[in-house]
Amino acid sequence: MNRKYRKTIIAGNWKMNKTPSETKEFMTEFKSIMPKGRWCDVALCVPAVCIPMAVRCMRETRVGIGAENCNANASGAYTGEIAANMLVDAGCKYVIIGHSERRAMGETDADVNAKVHAALKAELMPIVCVGETLEQRELGITEDWISMQVKCALHGVPEEKIRKIVVAYEPIWAIGTGKTATPEQAEEVCEHIRTVIRKLYGAKIARAISILYGGSMNEKNAFELLAQPDIDGGLIGGASLVPEKFVQIIEAANQPTV
Repeated sequence: MNRKYRKTIIAGNWKMNKTPSETKEFMTEFKSIMPKGRWCDVALCVPAVCIPMAVRCMRETRVGIGAENCNANASGAYTGEIAANMLVDAGCKYVIIGHSERRAMGETDADVNAKVHAALKAELMPIVCVGETLEQRELGITEDWISMQVKCALHGVPEEKIRKIVVAYEPIWAIGTGKTATPEQAEEVCEHIRTVIRKLYGAKIARAISILYGGSMNEKNAFELLAQPDIDGGLIGGASLVPEKFVQIIEAANQPTV
């Protein structure tokens, strides 16, 4: 992490877990044990039905609420979909875009790019996910694959809006498997992502973009991962469902940095 140039962000991704009433229980406990004083930016991206409850519970805190997906269109005949402006009106600050689980359902790089533009237009902060499979890593094409995903996701994003984007590196082989990239492996790819952004937008902007690690970060490995210079936080899955574990990761993000 390097707080001199960019924000440290710990973001929870609840996936399809918790009801609105369970969300209220979580938020009540979470607020009671949140670290005091200055700490990193914190986001909780929750299922759509939980957003109103999460926003209501965390209204007087610095925790930002986010969604797990949005549609690229502002309105229309898209049954079951949710537009970015709807999320803003509901109180969201963040939205996860391009998570590997969404891509596995058929979401393309073009879809991701369209959603990024929709989120930025609505003034949401997109958390854009990129990552490789185990097969791609073993073939030695991780950097090429990540470069393509980053370039596709950011295509057409103007310089004045790029600072509002957060990138999350989530090696697909380490999501929900209990496997985690070593700190060195995670740093190598996060550094590469910053290099790609530098080539697209210049060094000053690349230095200011927060890059998160999203491959099974938990309360046990967070400190070591967050000690890496190009890892500016985490996109947390399972550990974000347990207030005590999530707080431990937030505390790990408050370690001294360069």
